[in-house]
Amino acid sequence: MSGQRYLIRGAKALGGQRGDLLVGDGVILQAGDTVDPAGAVVIDADGLVALPGLVDLHTHLREPGREDAETVLTGSQAAARGGFTAVHAMANSAPVADTAGVVEQVYSLGLEAGWTEVRPVGAVTVGLAGQRLAELGAMADSRARVRIFSDDGMCVWDPVLMRRALEYVKAFDGVIAQHAQEPRLTEGAQMNEGAVSSVLGLQGWPAVAEESIIARDVLLAQHVDSRLHVCHVSTAGSVDIIRWAKAKGIKVTAEVTPHHLLLTDELVRSYDPVYKVNPPLRTGEDVQALREALADGTIDVLGTDHAPHPSEAKECEWAQAAMGMTGLETALSVVQHAMVETGLLDWSGVARITSQTPAVIGQLPWQGGSLQAGEPANLVLLDPAARWIVDPGRMATKGRNSPFAGLELPGAVVATFFAGHPTVLDGKLNSPAGAGA
Repeated sequence: MSGQRYLIRGAKALGGQRGDLLVGDGVILQAGDTVDPAGAVVIDADGLVALPGLVDLHTHLREPGREDAETVLTGSQAAARGGFTAVHAMANSAPVADTAGVVEQVYSLGLEAGWTEVRPVGAVTVGLAGQRLAELGAMADSRARVRIFSDDGMCVWDPVLMRRALEYVKAFDGVIAQHAQEPRLTEGAQMNEGAVSSVLGLQGWPAVAEESIIARDVLLAQHVDSRLHVCHVSTAGSVDIIRWAKAKGIKVTAEVTPHHLLLTDELVRSYDPVYKVNPPLRTGEDVQALREALADGTIDVLGTDHAPHPSEAKECEWAQAAMGMTGLETALSVVQHAMVETGLLDWSGVARITSQTPAVIGQLPWQGGSLQAGEPANLVLLDPAARWIVDPGRMATKGRNSPFAGLELPGAVVATFFAGHPTVLDGKLNSPAGAGA
C-alpha cells in the first residue's frame, strides 16, 4: 500500500472551510477545492474536522523492562487511536533510558511498530537518581537524536545539577523537562493539600512543592540562557510564575495534562485509586486557571502523561496504589470538552497546543501542521458531533486505569494518517505504516 493515494473529501481543515486533501508518498499532494482524485481511495469526510497529527511530549511506554504495563507496540496503537502521529517516550523504563543504547532501542522499537513516530526522552541523571548527569551528549548524537531530557517521576532537585544540565544541552539546543516536585515538601503525600485532604485525613501535597521548583528553575534558565520545559503544570500559582517568566523573556515552555483540565480533588473522596496521580488532582480554581493559561499561551501544549499500570497496581488500597492515569485515547475528546465547547479555543487553537507547538519544542523534522500541500501527511480526522462513553476495556493500551471511565465525552477520532498511511480508519486500528515510516 506504499504507493496508495487517498482523497479526503470535504473535511474542515483546522475547523475552517470545507475542502479536499490528497495524500500520497508520505505528503499532502494537494489541498483545496480542485483536487484531482484519479487513482485515489476516496474518504468521505463531510462533517469532520481535519487536524495535523497530534504530538505528545509526555508519554510512558514502559518498555524496556515493564512490558506488563505497556509496550512500545501497544502504546503506539493507543496513540494512533487517539490521533497521535508522534509521541515522546519518557525515560523511566527499566533499564532507565540514560544511555545511547537504551534510547536507540526504544527508537528502533517505534520504527518496527510503525503506528506512530516514537521519540525517546533521555534521562537527565544516571538511573534517575539525581546524583550525576547521564550521557546527554551521546543520546543527542545517537540515531534517536534525543532533544528532550527529563527525570520525569523524579525531580532534579539539586540546583547545581539542574544548572549543569541546562548548560550542557545548550550545545545541541536541547531542553530540560522538569518534574517540579520539591521532595522534602511531599514526603508521604497522597493527594492535594487542602480542604478535601483535611476531611479525608490524607497527607497533603502542597501547591508550593511544585511552585517553588518552577520559580527556582526559571531563574536558573534565565541565568544560563537555556531552555526549560515544565511538565504537567497543576496549580494556579505555577501559572502565575510561568506567565511572569515569559514576560521576562525567559526560555520556558509548559504543558498541562487532560486530567488536570477536567478533574478535581473532590473525586478523591471516593478513595478510588484511579484518581491517584502525580502531580495530584487540584481544586476547581486550579482547573480554571489552567484552562485559561492554555488558551492564552502561558501554557504552551497539552501533554498526556499517559501512565498505564497493571490492574493490581490500582486495584488496591489508596496508600499502596501506583500514581498515574492513561490518557492517549481520550486526550482530544477532553480538549474538545474542556476547551472548545467552553469557547476557550477554536480548532486552530487545538492544532497549536496538540501539534504545532509540541513539534517545535521537540524539534521534530516534519514541523508544519497547517495541512498545506507539500507538508508531511500526518493528520487526524475528528467527528466533533460524536459522543461516546469511555470504556477502558475497549482501549488499545494495556492500561485500564482511565480516570474518565464511564464518562460521556465528545468527539471521536475517525481516521489517523501517519506518513500518508491510514493507521486508523472508521475509528478502528487499520495497519501500521511500516518500518522506517
